[in-house]
Amino acid sequence: MLTLDVLIATHTPAGIKRVEAMNLPVIDGVRYIVSWQQHENAPIPEALTERGDVDVHRLEKRGLGNNRNNAIENSTADIRLIADDDLVYTPEGLQAVRQVFNDDPTLDYASFMFDGECCKTYPDKECDLKRIPKGFYQSAIEIAFRNRGLSSQLRFHPEFGLGSNNLHAGEDEMFLLTARKLNLKCRFFPIVITTHHGLTTGRRRITNPRSLRGTGAFIYFCYPQSFLLRIPLKAWRLSRAGLSGFFVALFQMLRGVVYAITHVKPQWKEEGRR
Repeated sequence: MLTLDVLIATHTPAGIKRVEAMNLPVIDGVRYIVSWQQHENAPIPEALTERGDVDVHRLEKRGLGNNRNNAIENSTADIRLIADDDLVYTPEGLQAVRQVFNDDPTLDYASFMFDGECCKTYPDKECDLKRIPKGFYQSAIEIAFRNRGLSSQLRFHPEFGLGSNNLHAGEDEMFLLTARKLNLKCRFFPIVITTHHGLTTGRRRITNPRSLRGTGAFIYFCYPQSFLLRIPLKAWRLSRAGLSGFFVALFQMLRGVVYAITHVKPQWKEEGRR
C-alpha cells in the first residue's frame, strides 16, 4: 500500500491546540505533517511530540499558500493530502485515499468529498476533471496528489489565499487549474474522506474586497479569452446569492485581473520553460 502524508496547515498557539484536538488516527503508512505559522515560540503540545507519526514544522513566512507549501516541501510520502486544523479523520477515510491511488497507478491528482454543514453539491459519479463539471468547485481539504513527476512539483501560488498581498481567494481553484494545465491525470471520486464542522469560506458573505480580487484573478487565468464576459456574470451571481453587491464585486474582480496581469506568473508557465 502506498504511503500517505496528511498536510495540516495551522497558525498561532491556538492553532496547534486545534491540531492536538483532532485526535489524528494512528495508521501504519500514514504520517501527519504540520506547518505552523505565527507560532510565537509556543511549545508543541506533549500529545503531539510523543507521537512518531506527527512532524511539526514552524514557519516564519505569512500567507496560507506559503503555509501549505511548507507542509508539501516537508512531505516524503507517495501521496500528499491537503488538510486544515479543524477536520475529523477516520482510518476508513484515509485508507480510501490510499486505495484510489493504489488502484490506478496512472492517477496524478484526486478530488474527494467532505461531510459538513455547507450543503456543497458534487457530481453524482466519478469523473475526469480535464473538463470541470457544471457547478463543481473544489476545496483544498478535498485534494490529494501523487509525489511523482510533475505532480510532485505542484504548489499553491503564494499570491493567492489568506495572508497574501492582494488576492485572498482562488488558491484552491488555481491549484487544480495548474494540475490541468500541466496535463496531469485529474479525477473526482465521490468518496467522503473527512468531516468539517461549520461553514466553509465559499458559503460566507464576501466582506473582504481582496477575496473578490482573488476570484477575478482566477477567472482571468482560467478563461483568458472570455474573462470580460464571465466577470460581470459572476458578479451578478454573487449578488443574486446575497454574497456581495453587484457593482462592488464587479469593480474588485476587475482590480484582481489587473493585479494578475501585472504581478502574477502562473506555475504552468514556469514549468513550461524548464
